[in-house]
Amino acid sequence: MRIVSGRLRGRNIATPSGRNTRPTSDQTRESIFNILAHAEWAPPMDGAIVTDIFAGSGALGLEAISRGAEFCLFVETEPKARGSIRENIEKMGLFGNCRLHRHDATKLKIAPGNLRGAFTHIFMDPPYNKGLWRPVLRKLDEHNLIADNGIIILEVSVDAEIEIRGYEVLADKSWGAARVLFLKKS
Repeated sequence: MRIVSGRLRGRNIATPSGRNTRPTSDQTRESIFNILAHAEWAPPMDGAIVTDIFAGSGALGLEAISRGAEFCLFVETEPKARGSIRENIEKMGLFGNCRLHRHDATKLKIAPGNLRGAFTHIFMDPPYNKGLWRPVLRKLDEHNLIADNGIIILEVSVDAEIEIRGYEVLADKSWGAARVLFLKKS
């Protein structure tokens, strides 16, 4: 896997070994970021405050930083995945632009020192078919972590039945086994 575009374009992304993570493919990442770059409803990536929840290798957050995001908070509990994220942050020299949060995303509690403001872009790629995105959305909302113009980019399985209350679906796209919903708080 590689960074697709931006100032870090072509850099390799370390991924965790084993089957506990499912990295978003380069093609899907490129498509997601093309939509974000051209949709009138998407806040600009330049200067964005981003979180990559259920981060895995951190590919989505790293791609956002490469394309101009100011800051990314990675949220991941799996030790091998956190190790890959740390390795990626280190080899790309991004310590000042990132924080790694190792707590359960469904019980999200983020200390103010780990933030630079509410998130403009929330990337969420939870394990498929477990509904883990629901409690995360509740926590983000409860703690006012979604910027006024913020959007949620939620990856689920292509066959997932999704009913989301309180959020407007701005776009709904599928690539292979992945379905990506772009959401904005109603």
